[in-house]
Amino acid sequence: MLKGIHLTVLAGPVLPFPVPQAVLEALTEVQVTSTTGSPGGFQLTFSIHNKSVLQQAFLVAATRTPLMRVILVATINFIPHVLMDGVLTNQEISSGDQPGQSTLTMTGEDLSKVMDLQMLDGLPYPATPVNLRVTAILAKYAVFGMIPLVIPPIGFDVPIPTMRIPSQQGTDLHYILQLAEEAGYVFHIEPGPVPGTNTAYWGPQVKVGVPQPALNVDMDADRNVESLSFRFNSAQTELPVVMIHNALTKVPIPIPIPNINPLQPPLGLIGPPITRVSLLKATGKLSVPQALNEGLRASGESLDAVTGSGSLDVSRYGRLLKARGLVGVRGAGLAFDGLYYVDSVTTTIKRGECKQSFQLTRNGLVSITPMVPV
Repeated sequence: MLKGIHLTVLAGPVLPFPVPQAVLEALTEVQVTSTTGSPGGFQLTFSIHNKSVLQQAFLVAATRTPLMRVILVATINFIPHVLMDGVLTNQEISSGDQPGQSTLTMTGEDLSKVMDLQMLDGLPYPATPVNLRVTAILAKYAVFGMIPLVIPPIGFDVPIPTMRIPSQQGTDLHYILQLAEEAGYVFHIEPGPVPGTNTAYWGPQVKVGVPQPALNVDMDADRNVESLSFRFNSAQTELPVVMIHNALTKVPIPIPIPNINPLQPPLGLIGPPITRVSLLKATGKLSVPQALNEGLRASGESLDAVTGSGSLDVSRYGRLLKARGLVGVRGAGLAFDGLYYVDSVTTTIKRGECKQSFQLTRNGLVSITPMVPV
């Protein structure tokens, strides 16, 4: 692959192993997508001869192995980065550009797909707080190197067995996502930090941390992005209002939730104006901490009025841009310079090149910091 970048592909039923050299030579393109709020995905494209033994090998692997695990590792300047750890979900073959050749496309999702295979309706969790329920579910996937990172919600309670016993509905993934929604949390699986391990995060949406090196726009020799454009949309900015049920008077109390969240601090000085008020009626059935968590989550989503989209060449940027983290922007002008949250990244690797397309979000215009990390 590209000078300074080496791609390693591991595949196997549960414990994957490096694929043969012939498979790597047939591989023409790798695409990996990491997005906030949805499972990660990947796509492998192979160019093979119709009479090649690889075609039969791929078919046998697809029919004999119900779960084919794939790990993609990009080594940049001797530092390995786990791009994806997932399972294949679909295979498609089509005629190629040259006579006697075919194009095989294999797509897959991250390991959250493994958690969405078996229905476990009615599985009880007596006297188990919500965070321990999530930890117990994730522990079942330790064979896949799953490392649980579970943050207890604010004001969580322990259900009393004589009053109620929580039970699971749906698959493990469906139940974990349901519990996350009730707590105003998010759930995602991050591959790594080393090949064969994964960090399963269940907790609040966090938009703080050490920023990644800046994306430079219109800075002559220092420019490290191919394209980057911004959009400011304030027409859909909402002020969420949660309903708190008063047990004494039986009257719901409306509480507006401003965009004040220590885990999602403002990244812009000038926020968008509030254009409408959104009444979250379903919060009237929740406890006070659960209702406030739901309001904070809705507030954080509605105030990302500044969005940016662009692409970069990894060899020029010097490293891989990662989703679910902060990054600086320089050279875009006073209104759009500063820190952004990386909402999604799609990495495409071909022979001789490695490029990324990305989406950025921010809550307002004008940077809150005088400078960003270079």
